[in-house]
Amino acid sequence: MPWQSIRIRVDSEHAEPLSDALMEQGALSVSLEDADAGTIDETPLFGEPDHPSAALWPRSIVTALLEEDADAAAVLAAASAQCGIPAPADYAVEIVDEQDWVRLTQAQFEPIRISERLWIVPTWHTAPDRGATNIKLDPGLAFGTGTHPTTRLCLRWLDTHLAGGEALLDYGCGSGILAIAASKLGATPIDGTDIDPQAIRASRDNAALNGITAHFCLPDELAPGQYDVVVANILTGPLKAMVGLLTGRVRAGGRLVLSGILAEQAEDVMAAYRDGFVFDPPEIDDGWVRLVGVRRR
Repeated sequence: MPWQSIRIRVDSEHAEPLSDALMEQGALSVSLEDADAGTIDETPLFGEPDHPSAALWPRSIVTALLEEDADAAAVLAAASAQCGIPAPADYAVEIVDEQDWVRLTQAQFEPIRISERLWIVPTWHTAPDRGATNIKLDPGLAFGTGTHPTTRLCLRWLDTHLAGGEALLDYGCGSGILAIAASKLGATPIDGTDIDPQAIRASRDNAALNGITAHFCLPDELAPGQYDVVVANILTGPLKAMVGLLTGRVRAGGRLVLSGILAEQAEDVMAAYRDGFVFDPPEIDDGWVRLVGVRRR
């Protein structure tokens, strides 16, 4: 049977109360996302040492799945009244057809060729090139599957610049894709860290799936030390906030690889790190940038 999907734009103060109220009013599921995702106003949720965490995005989209015959406007009005806010006027309702969701989702994700020798292959597919470096990875909760330009930029750099034996830190590891690729390309030892415990679990599971050895932990559990390569594919805000932290993790002569940066933000990020690094020219893919700097000795 088909369902209804209702998408509501709300501010951060009301996003979670409205989500809870929609569930109590009969929604089958509710999700939250950044209304400004993919724009210069995108707001990361991060919480590094000495930096406060954002509670939620300033502008959020609440998406609720309802039964086919539900009165979407009435459900939204009741949920709004329950949490003591006016019924939002900025919402849209659409019909979601019944489908084989697993088969549909899998069909949307084919193997991804990153370079001549590097592929990302979902577990339900056979590797197109068995002789290539194949990373087994299924689409997950927006942790990184190789489809986003920032991830591709980092993977291509690892593929062309790792010689083997480099100690590497993946800061903001998400799915663990960069750490896994680095291991398959010869880097060792490898650490990965993320503020999200679910990301740590996903990274560990993906490392086991790929038969590689890497250590994943929360930032407070990361042992002191410096690395030959530090990769941070996050966003401009936290990258600028963590200048001291990331700089301190790169040994003299080591390399810092930064991504998650829009092209127009590249100069600001390089300026923030310029005291510690000499940067190569930025590499751009579909409006996103990868920066690579060598730590001054």
